[in-house]
Amino acid sequence: MTKATTRKTPSSSAVHAADSHDLIRVQGARENNLKDVSVELPKRRLTVFTGVSGSGKSSLVFGTIAAESQRMINETYSAFLQGFMPNLNRPEVDVLEGLTTAIIVDQERMGANPRSTVGTATDANAMLRILFSRLGKPHVGPPTAYSFNVPKRTATGSMVADKGAGEKTVVRNAVYHGGMCPKCEGMGSVNDFDLTALYDENKSLNEGALTIPGYSMDGWYGRIFRGSGYFNPDKPIKKYTKKELHDLLHREPTKIKVEGINLTYSGIIPAIQKSFLSKDVEAMQPHIRAFVERAVTFTTCPDCGGTRLSQEALSSKIQGKNIADLCQMQISDLADWIRKLDEPSVAPLLAGLQHLLDSFAEIGLGYLSLDRPAGTLSGGEAQRTKMIRHLGSSLTDVTYVFDEPTIGLHPHDIERMNNLLLQLRDKGNTVLVVEHKPETIAIADHVVDLGPGAGSAGGTVCYEGDLAGLRKSDTTTGRHLDDRAKLKESVRESTGKLEVRGASTNNLRKVNVDIPLGMLCVVTGVAGSGKSSLIHGSVAGREGVVVIDQGAIRGSRRSNPATYTGLLDPIRKAFAKANGVKPALFSSNSEGACPTCNGAGIIYTDLGVMATVEATCEECEGRRFQASVLEYTFGGRNIAEVLAMSVGEAEEFFEDGDARTPAAHKILDRMADVGLGYLTLGQPLTTLSGGERQRLKLATQMAEKGDVYILDEPTTGLHLADVEQLLGLLDRLVESGKSVIVIEHHQAVMAHADWIIDLGPGAGHDGGKIVFEGTPTDLVAKKSTLTAQHLAAYVA
Repeated sequence: MTKATTRKTPSSSAVHAADSHDLIRVQGARENNLKDVSVELPKRRLTVFTGVSGSGKSSLVFGTIAAESQRMINETYSAFLQGFMPNLNRPEVDVLEGLTTAIIVDQERMGANPRSTVGTATDANAMLRILFSRLGKPHVGPPTAYSFNVPKRTATGSMVADKGAGEKTVVRNAVYHGGMCPKCEGMGSVNDFDLTALYDENKSLNEGALTIPGYSMDGWYGRIFRGSGYFNPDKPIKKYTKKELHDLLHREPTKIKVEGINLTYSGIIPAIQKSFLSKDVEAMQPHIRAFVERAVTFTTCPDCGGTRLSQEALSSKIQGKNIADLCQMQISDLADWIRKLDEPSVAPLLAGLQHLLDSFAEIGLGYLSLDRPAGTLSGGEAQRTKMIRHLGSSLTDVTYVFDEPTIGLHPHDIERMNNLLLQLRDKGNTVLVVEHKPETIAIADHVVDLGPGAGSAGGTVCYEGDLAGLRKSDTTTGRHLDDRAKLKESVRESTGKLEVRGASTNNLRKVNVDIPLGMLCVVTGVAGSGKSSLIHGSVAGREGVVVIDQGAIRGSRRSNPATYTGLLDPIRKAFAKANGVKPALFSSNSEGACPTCNGAGIIYTDLGVMATVEATCEECEGRRFQASVLEYTFGGRNIAEVLAMSVGEAEEFFEDGDARTPAAHKILDRMADVGLGYLTLGQPLTTLSGGERQRLKLATQMAEKGDVYILDEPTTGLHLADVEQLLGLLDRLVESGKSVIVIEHHQAVMAHADWIIDLGPGAGHDGGKIVFEGTPTDLVAKKSTLTAQHLAAYVA
């Protein structure tokens, strides 16, 4: 705490009143599973929040502290602007004092816009465009002339200018420079449609010829097609004239009038391009994605070669390189190229760009390129990319909130991440980090440990203080903080092999490797070394291979573990059979829903520019079902009581006796296997933590028939105590005759492996090679790679 003089007594060393506000105080927090939590967090310090997955860390940090800070900032805007902002409710908390502006840096994947790249997301492209507009030869125009998101436009017409006594008409040709490739419209690829996937030519439109998701003749599409008058909806498509087929497939948007209503008719292909292809394929709903992959072929644009830029923009160069050449370079190489550029006329711009590019390398992302689509970044890469824009920020005294910033990082890279967190703190900021890795917990000034368990068994503060006190405490985190795995004394024998030959996806250098089957194989290496490129590029997609990746679970507040895993289906059928009624009655999203709240259990009242008010439905008392539905029972419980059970309770309930339901019990067994025994069946998916969602996905996909399971960083969001349970699950999978391939950085998983494939030695073009294949014992003995050195230190 700093000393300051007061106005009344200049010679006095009394503390200034403004300097006394050095704590963030939380009293009586009850968000989600928090049980009247009260904590005091020191400002301008690094506080780490620990605890098992589902203990309430995110509810306290994100759902309470950060949420209230953002809500209060939003309230400073005018009522007009607030109308365009999301309505944030005040968290369930008695007192919040000492809040500062919160900046959230989370794991959410970056936008699904296919026009977004690493360069556009971090302002690096904007700086390069300015650089080329100043130094590029030949000069082709302002910065927009180098942007693949801005088309070149030419305007011709007259402009009336008022010239004092009289008016003068000036005719001019105005050219607005943009760098977009006109053929692919700045997408870098052109698409071709397989017409057989769009329609059945032997049928007419009225007979349901269109096979595009959502294109039904029963709704508005049917009215538009029938009312357009461009073709006969009762005529089979194969009998259409050239003009009719063109109108059906390619007609540009045209205003038409149907039954007195003004509508727009558009050909099928322009409509698909606008609605489906404007999104990144990875972010599409599964059925839309399946249709796009079936119906559309993407090929590199022949005009721009995938650079997205016009020939004019590509012709402008600095020292022999155009802007596309620079964006394709590995960022660490680009930083070196910029460093050698001696141009005093743009020195401040070069310094800013240099700092930005060096930040990528510091944060462990130097292997990326600026033209990498933002939607292809993993959760950890996206979080670190967002972090870059804050490293050079002039803001101080703000609260930075991080959600497991070490996700996807090799132990070698975690040290660099820790240094960046400390840099943010040392600039005078409050840094709050939700984290499980002991290396990051070790740098904390203050630790808050939540628990003791997860879900309803968590939500209390088990420990608050420094690291030394945490080690001595008898909490789950304290006991496991210094856990060290042991290397296996004996490993399983391989039952076969998966051959990979000449793998060259992304940075791989014609890799040849035999992946052993019938054992637990861990693929590791520093971030960007080529692990995912090898496994997802050369192994995933083969017959019998099931991939469980890091993709986010998509679900609304009406989705819950029972609906997501398919558990609700056998439960509804069991209730329906026992009571002689329809299964649809036992769904709160269907016929059984409470008519007052439509099965939500909560009534949302929109108050315009004020925050939306949530109130428990008085009709169903939050149970979401009609009163008549709750009279039907199965095994002595109604459907609302079953959905209120935890996975563990439900597992016992459906195991035997009157309620015996093998199909439901099998799904519940898998959920308990991945450590979700505490989760409530009807808990909204939107309230689950990142670790819980990952394991729920794992439990669901384990049901898929396959011989080889690929898991991409399954320890994401897992507490130290939960990793042991995950290893037990992986062992059971292998012992049941499956082959398990895990992409992982966690040393405990490496130590437990039967076989390790280590890629490297570095990231980007410094990686892409196999640097070790063998048992964990051999890897530790050789100490020849970065992974070997960190694993040796871990098991020592």
